[in-house]
Amino acid sequence: MKTPASPPADLPDLPDLRALPVEQLRGAGPRIAERLAHLGVRSVADLLLHLPLRYQDRTCACAIAALRPGQEALVQGRILTADIHQGRRRALLVALADADQDTGARLWLRFFHFGQPLMRRFQSGAGVNVFGEVRPGPKGLEMIHPELAFLAEEPADGDSSGESKSEPLSISADVGGEQDGAAPALTPVYPTTEGLSQTLWRSLTEQSLALLRAQPECLPALLPESLLGPLKLPPLTDALRILHRPPPDISTEALLERRHPAFQRLALEELIAQQLALRVFREQLRELGARPLPGTGNLVVRLRDLIGFELTRAQSRVLSEIAADLAIARPMLRLLQGDVGSGKTIVAALAAAQALESDAQVALMAPTELLAEQHLRSFKRWFVPLGIEPQWLAGRHKGAERASILRALATGAAPLVVGTHALFQEDVQFDQLGLVIIDEQHRFGVHQRLRLREKGQRDGRLPHQLIMTATPIPRSLAMTAYADLDLSVIDELPPGRQPIQTIAVPDTRRSEVMARLRAACESGRQAYWVCTLVEESEALQCQAAEDAAAELTRELPGQRIGLVHGRMKPLEREPVMSAFAAGELQVLVATTVIEVGVDVPNASLMIIENPERLGLAQLHQLRGRVGRGRVESVCLLLYHPPLTGQAFERLKMLREERSGFKIADADLRLRGAGEVLGTRQSGHARLRLADPLRDQDLVQRARELAAALYQKHPELVQPLIERWVHQSPKLNSGDQFILETARLHTESPCPPRYRDTPAAPSPP
Repeated sequence: MKTPASPPADLPDLPDLRALPVEQLRGAGPRIAERLAHLGVRSVADLLLHLPLRYQDRTCACAIAALRPGQEALVQGRILTADIHQGRRRALLVALADADQDTGARLWLRFFHFGQPLMRRFQSGAGVNVFGEVRPGPKGLEMIHPELAFLAEEPADGDSSGESKSEPLSISADVGGEQDGAAPALTPVYPTTEGLSQTLWRSLTEQSLALLRAQPECLPALLPESLLGPLKLPPLTDALRILHRPPPDISTEALLERRHPAFQRLALEELIAQQLALRVFREQLRELGARPLPGTGNLVVRLRDLIGFELTRAQSRVLSEIAADLAIARPMLRLLQGDVGSGKTIVAALAAAQALESDAQVALMAPTELLAEQHLRSFKRWFVPLGIEPQWLAGRHKGAERASILRALATGAAPLVVGTHALFQEDVQFDQLGLVIIDEQHRFGVHQRLRLREKGQRDGRLPHQLIMTATPIPRSLAMTAYADLDLSVIDELPPGRQPIQTIAVPDTRRSEVMARLRAACESGRQAYWVCTLVEESEALQCQAAEDAAAELTRELPGQRIGLVHGRMKPLEREPVMSAFAAGELQVLVATTVIEVGVDVPNASLMIIENPERLGLAQLHQLRGRVGRGRVESVCLLLYHPPLTGQAFERLKMLREERSGFKIADADLRLRGAGEVLGTRQSGHARLRLADPLRDQDLVQRARELAAALYQKHPELVQPLIERWVHQSPKLNSGDQFILETARLHTESPCPPRYRDTPAAPSPP
């Protein structure tokens, strides 16, 4: 049997693994330590929290005849031949038969990197155990550069000259253990990067686990038994041992699905740490205070009379919550959720009116110029009759025009401004910024809205923040991603809204779709034609939109066709959008830039090309551009068959469901939390182990435990945050701000460690 690794002999007694650098472990020299640091692993504690990504079953060997393509398998074989083949690429090809009896089945081993030392070891008749992925090859099933363990020899990486890429076969083989090549349990496979082999990971974690076995107290548990006991989850040290070295009798299914109590123990701790970080962050902001904006009611009443319609019960309820927040000397931090067309903008306008009544400035920030322009039009329609002219600030403003706007903001002459990210640029200053309204928060980085908030800081007081999103966020996700915010939900649509009929049509029936579009235009209605591409290339999307506009111009003679896309300059795009809103254009061809912020009640037909390439939430947003009048509207999903299973499920859900909140739940299941929130771009604190969908039952428990820890064990708050928040290898500005705020708030003498590496790009 395998002898457990022992800890390095030169380590001090009871080392704190959080402060023990990985360089202290055998095999982790300076170059290895540098590579580990890129993955967020600097200390031995970090190493123990770097959990396996998956596991390989090497507990029993598989007969060659039973192998299947795509399978990872352990094979106990007997070498028949080993020859060099000269093809497109020179390769060493080894033929294997089963070791126990020759059934006639053959497995081929293919090596592209090899030398004489490796070739000499492939002697005819010798026994070898191999592990790798089975693939179809020219002569039959084969493995390319499998891991090797030659029987009756010391285990080797294949070529002692370093030319072979093979590794020792199993944990037992690493230390010269059992010669049948089978591991005593599942073999861990770690997330890694170039230059860090799985053999090295197993060696380093084996040494770290040896330290933990010898001195369990060197990695503090941090979660008191009084809080954790009722959950019947294993202690931290036991959980780590189980996940790094699963015992033979473990439930493989529970382990791989991350439902095992050992994994839940760590996921719960991570969720608690995140809740604590956001709670500390929130409390720190609240301690700074804010200027109360109770208002006089005069402007609000006049605006309500001007809009000419009654607010829904949901709008009135949410407005009362916002008004109460604005009236106290504590900064409002409120997230306003509402489905497409639920009337969030008028609620934001009434909140702005209350702030303006209190002689405070209001800034509304949107992620795109198109959405900001839509808000500007709405605010002008409502506020100009009240004697307030909204200002407009975007990247297009230059020179004297920009200087004039900045001067008006700095002196208070501009009480209301609408803009894009240009609002938080360094040279933008406000006189009395009291309320910040941010639309589509998930498209901004956390640090971006923090910078805008800081612009309003005056005499130690912060502006109030109202954050809006038309992307409904499932409850479990909201509790993790937006735990620092109070939540208001507009959960009903204004009366008179007509349901949108959603129809999926294959592009083989394009002529029928064109006929329907022609009929809609001839009846005086307007339509959208949205182009998408699978590539993340804006240039290609724009080209597709231009081609579609040219096709529609040919197919619909006499109809006026407009075109907008992300590469058009605002001065080019604005007249097109205005003409469409005024009814001067019958069809607007666009890319997904019209996903939000476009409100044309006469538009009753939406055609989306290749909808299978978009997520559910984005499709729901696009569909919401129609159905804004009192005429029945239709959304046609013009897909290209055949559909994948997931694409079919997305389109089926969109056809059957109109509730944005139910669609958001489905989107979360299909795409995952990172895609729904856009975390790669947005700067939300990321979760490494926990998943808000899979671990929904843990999310609420984590909130409760975090509150109890915050009140009863404040000394544990910062260590927990340090353990989990700093662990992200791609720590972003939002994480840094939250971590730094938590550190200052708890006055920990141990400064946090930050990561300066840029965030990874989003996959297409």
